[in-house]
Amino acid sequence: MNEYLNTLFITTEPSYARLEGSTICVEIDGQKKLQVPLHHLSAVVCFGDVMLTPAIMRRCAEDGRSLVLLDRHGNFRARLEGPVSGNVLLRIAQHKLAGGDEQKLLMAQAFLVGKLRNSRQLILRAARDSKEDPAITALDRCCDLIAQGVKKLEQADNLDQIRGIEGDAAKNYFACMKFLIRADRRDAFEMKERSRRPPLDRINALLSFVYTILLNDCRSALEGVGLDPQIGFLHAVRPGKPALALDFMEEFRSFIADRLVVSLINMGQINEKDFEERTGGAVYLNNTGRRTVLAAYQKRKEDELTHTLLDKKVPIGLLPHVQARLLARTIRGDPLCQHEVRRIWLRV
Repeated sequence: MNEYLNTLFITTEPSYARLEGSTICVEIDGQKKLQVPLHHLSAVVCFGDVMLTPAIMRRCAEDGRSLVLLDRHGNFRARLEGPVSGNVLLRIAQHKLAGGDEQKLLMAQAFLVGKLRNSRQLILRAARDSKEDPAITALDRCCDLIAQGVKKLEQADNLDQIRGIEGDAAKNYFACMKFLIRADRRDAFEMKERSRRPPLDRINALLSFVYTILLNDCRSALEGVGLDPQIGFLHAVRPGKPALALDFMEEFRSFIADRLVVSLINMGQINEKDFEERTGGAVYLNNTGRRTVLAAYQKRKEDELTHTLLDKKVPIGLLPHVQARLLARTIRGDPLCQHEVRRIWLRV
């Protein structure tokens, strides 16, 4: 199955990737460093100055293999796609649902309830493990505020209201992020607030990088079931913005991306030397840091988690694909998923 296949990340600059038979060969300074069979790959992600032959691009498009181009800091630049596949009736149903106020609101609520509940679980875990009274007090308070946000979301009656509730919950959540970090690591990884473009500290640099990779996985999962990643329910629809992929990613942020970032810092796998500061105060991962994070991200995807609706263990790397199928069934009007729309979103 396609979902079990791996992603090839090419991070070293400059690299040259070419097709050799049914394999991808990666060369650096004229020396072959890697050769991977194409049937082992579901996606190729390139960072910075990576040269790709037309044969690789054509083969990826023909096979439906994702080819993503990011800059050296992990910011999205381009994506190569072949002919659009999937059920056109599903996409018509998606567009119709996105244009209706009641169902659109219900879907947006479900995405954010999943996000907030999963965020609260991460905070609860940190509160149980903490031995600092100030940290425990702050984390417990954050849990209470997020729980209140969930109740408000379920009672909200318009998109602007739920976006405001989510914004308040996110502000409280990131204000407690420092208490998730070990005390002896907080000076090196201080986070005052969430900053995106550009990230202004090391934690924000880590979060932005992992979110970029996670977004690509979510988009691939949606396209794999035939959904249009551009037409969403929560995020505003704009040219070039994958609104549905951003909606879909919300429930995965805390237990995949945020938990990974916290673990990397607390276990000492990422240090100050893995970052570089740019003009204007922007902070980014360097090449060594990116390789460390990517290796940990791929390993994290191998862990298993019990899916509450399916009642079976699923590798974390497959969860976006499972959830994408449930989302497609919901949009098509499957009676079970229509009834379960408020609880199909993953709870961890």
